[in-house]
Amino acid sequence: VQLVESGGGSVPNGGSLRLSCVASGSDYSSTCMGWFRQAPGKEREGVAAIDNAGRSSYADFVTRRFTISRDTAENALHLEMNMLKPEDTAKYYCAARKGPAWSCGIQAQGAPVMEYDYWGQGTQVTVS
Repeated sequence: VQLVESGGGSVPNGGSLRLSCVASGSDYSSTCMGWFRQAPGKEREGVAAIDNAGRSSYADFVTRRFTISRDTAENALHLEMNMLKPEDTAKYYCAARKGPAWSCGIQAQGAPVMEYDYWGQGTQVTVS
């Protein structure tokens, strides 16, 4: 699976952005898809994930602000980010893993249930 992100940028505190990821390769429909982020000097953390039935999970620090969605027909994944805060500043990565639905999730503290296998190059989000 090859993943290409777009949609990053710089926004003021409280602003909004929409990230997109286009997937190519085999069997996209059976994959878990997720968004992760990594800020300078910090470890990578999970933000949100969605399984092939559309069930989603979020880290607590983005719940009620971010929304993940996928368009299977377009092989696309999106992340709608609202009420952005300076602490959301990071490089955001689209990721995928092949596995059952139970393995797709992001836990409340941002750790994935299972490690993801495929990664995009990332897109920078800066909130100031």
